[in-house]
Amino acid sequence: MKDMKRYILIVFLAVLAIGMNAQNADVLTLDSCFALAKANNAQIRTNQIEIEKAKEVKKQVYTKYFPQVSAGYLAYYAVNPIIRYGVNDIHDELGEILKAIIELLNEDGAHIPTEVELMHGGQSISATAIQPIYAGGRVRNGNKLAKLGIEAAELKGQVSERDMLENIESTYYLIVGLKSKVGTLETALNLIDSLDRVADVAFKAGLVTKNDKLRVALERNKFQAMQLQLNNGIVLASQLLCQKIGIEYPEEGLNLDDDINRADVFTENECFERPEMRLLQLQIDAEVFYKRLSRGEALPTIGVGAMVTYGNIIKSYKGNAIFFANVSVPITKWWETSHKIKEHNLKIEQYEIMQRDLTEKMSLQEKQAYNQMIEAEALMQSDEAALDMAQENYRVAELNYRAGINTVTDVLEANALLLQAQNAITDRHITYVTARRRYHDLTGK
Repeated sequence: MKDMKRYILIVFLAVLAIGMNAQNADVLTLDSCFALAKANNAQIRTNQIEIEKAKEVKKQVYTKYFPQVSAGYLAYYAVNPIIRYGVNDIHDELGEILKAIIELLNEDGAHIPTEVELMHGGQSISATAIQPIYAGGRVRNGNKLAKLGIEAAELKGQVSERDMLENIESTYYLIVGLKSKVGTLETALNLIDSLDRVADVAFKAGLVTKNDKLRVALERNKFQAMQLQLNNGIVLASQLLCQKIGIEYPEEGLNLDDDINRADVFTENECFERPEMRLLQLQIDAEVFYKRLSRGEALPTIGVGAMVTYGNIIKSYKGNAIFFANVSVPITKWWETSHKIKEHNLKIEQYEIMQRDLTEKMSLQEKQAYNQMIEAEALMQSDEAALDMAQENYRVAELNYRAGINTVTDVLEANALLLQAQNAITDRHITYVTARRRYHDLTGK
């Protein structure tokens, strides 16, 4: 019997644990929103494609280190032979002698032609391999430029992802804040209902007029209208969040983790560098390589190669191989290249000015983020004190109303102030958490 009870207890606890896990699985945390966004968000997926494109460009440049191999096939037919030459084309004594010999042999039945026809038709296949030896440094610098392209694509992806996640966080906390305000509003409506019952008893006893009942009803209507607006806002914000993280909006709505303090955990990064600054430095580095590429266009190019052919271009089928070297000096390019180099130097100077300006702006941006975080933290404390005062004010107003000292208007005003103070706490806490994350994203601290 004891074993049966123990078995039933184990089964019950197991079912309870499964139920609790299923319930927790339906809770959408901020971190899970971030993970879903990284997997599904269109902008983030586009950034990943940009990185892959940059890697493919680097692979394209790498192929320039290897021989360039090509193959070809040629076939032709000439209406008249391209080469036709006979003894009649030799205008000297040798031609007369050859003509006489051929005529003599032909009389004996030799049938020797008096002219030769070549290249009447033919075909050939060929393969060529060219290995660049020196191309003015363009292959080497192009490879380095492609590496910068990969890093730039990754950094742009980081900036875009950071901004997207900040936007998702704002939407997430907008929903959490609206839901918190709905709960606060429900508490305020409960207080209105309690006050209505007290006013109803007092009205029946002849202690208050019908105006008090009307004021309570009007206040309830106002709060119910606010409740409808908040619920509509929750639905719209939830649909927007679902679109950003790439999931379908559930009919029952989103179940978000409303523990704001849980998100306030950050790991400090001592080697932090703003990707915007690194991106601008990459622009400067890239412009240096572009300048080297332009200079390389005016330098000689050297290459060696080989070509293998087989065919009957002239007469019978034969194979052949040709080895060659090529040196090319682009003399007319020198003038144009000098102006290109000056253009690149001006761009480098322009980016260096932008870099100094960006450094100053980022410093101000970080100071502003820090101030916003500190201000929100300080104002949270004053809001908590204001909430305590609002709660005490409502308690005293209600007691005085029951004692006949205050009017229903005093209680309604105290209730409105209490609602305002509770909502202010929610807004301030969310402002602090988002400001804290913003400061961390900008400084790594």
